[in-house]
Amino acid sequence: MPAYATNMRFKFPIVALSLEIITIILYGVFVVYDDGKSKGHGHGHAAPSNETKHVEPMTLYPMFQDVHVMIFIGFGFLMTFLKRYGFSSVGVNLLLAAFGLQWGLLMQGIWDLDDGKIKINISKMINADFSTATVLISFGAVLGKTSPVQLLIMTILEITIFAINEHLVVEILGVSDVGASMTIHAFGAYFGLAAARVLYRQGLRNGHENDGSVYHSDLFAMIGTVFLWMFWPSFNSAIAEPGIPQLTAVINTYLSLAACVLSAYAISSLVEHKGKLDMVHIQNATLAGGVAVGTCADMNIGPFGAMLIGLVAGTISTVGFKFLSPILASNLGIQDTCGVHNLHGMPGILGGLAGIVAVALGKKAGHTAAMQAAGLASSLGFGLVGGALTGLIMKLPFWGQPPDQNCFDDSLYWEVPEEEEENEESLAHADHSKNKAEA
Repeated sequence: MPAYATNMRFKFPIVALSLEIITIILYGVFVVYDDGKSKGHGHGHAAPSNETKHVEPMTLYPMFQDVHVMIFIGFGFLMTFLKRYGFSSVGVNLLLAAFGLQWGLLMQGIWDLDDGKIKINISKMINADFSTATVLISFGAVLGKTSPVQLLIMTILEITIFAINEHLVVEILGVSDVGASMTIHAFGAYFGLAAARVLYRQGLRNGHENDGSVYHSDLFAMIGTVFLWMFWPSFNSAIAEPGIPQLTAVINTYLSLAACVLSAYAISSLVEHKGKLDMVHIQNATLAGGVAVGTCADMNIGPFGAMLIGLVAGTISTVGFKFLSPILASNLGIQDTCGVHNLHGMPGILGGLAGIVAVALGKKAGHTAAMQAAGLASSLGFGLVGGALTGLIMKLPFWGQPPDQNCFDDSLYWEVPEEEEENEESLAHADHSKNKAEA
């Protein structure tokens, strides 16, 4: 790929500003402040209530802040484990989340118009943050191998597809998925995996020198892990029905996460050389309990039930990182940089299955196991097909994707202190060698 293809000077500002201007125009036409007279309970992962309840406008603000911290600090720092990609992990995470929440509010609000307008309130802001979580999960699968322009294209397409699937699953099928194990985690993971498969790079099949961590980068990644772990109860309970269901969601998530940590540590020690702990497992698998308990977070599954889900989630996630990721990379050509299949994919499916069982046992009135299963199938289908189609669009050569030798390296798209000239010379030398070889 010629060097000029990666130059972002015009293509990135044009794409970014065009998307923002279009979004501002759409907000001018459709979005107004909530006047407190909105109909129903609003759109979300929990089934809407037919009763109109008066809720103080700022009641959900603390939970919104918790979710906001997860999106911008948790996800961002979780991906800083790559030794030369920290700027991109945190910086592009901020870019995608900032645009994604604006677009998500529009795409989700379309299904919940009130007199032709989207009335913005804290609940809708939480759901908009949720929509960006799907993109950030998928971002992890293609981390280091894509340009900022490609990722903005992925954001606008993925959130649009997510909003369609969410409406189908929650509003039409009537599925209960309060913590979004299916509609966010499973969908986002398999969307990212499908995109990663389409964007497969033969040149990276044997790995890359920068596709790894160093001591301090793993320490930074643990910052993201701890923030996500601390605030996950808010993520799973923010849009639950107020009162006992919301409290139940907090407790179930709290206990599932705690049990998950113990199983992740134990299995990591079991499968690693000389019983040592692997930081990759600790950064990721310790969060799988929050993902897996999401669907049935507000259901009366009992404290022991939540802990059992966390125990299983930590186990399958750790085993996935150790044994399954290499198989996916070598046999299926799925180069999953962050292992999102292990943290979000399999635990998301586990959460969907747990929800099916819980509903079948009568833990959630007004829902059926068949519809829960349909919701899981829909989320997986939309994720895989949508991800593959998005991957094909992202693969178009003019989006500025990095050449193989410059993957997992900030210096291609960022000004990096003391290292810019060295890496620019490296890139120029690589292109010169390639052109010479072609000649």
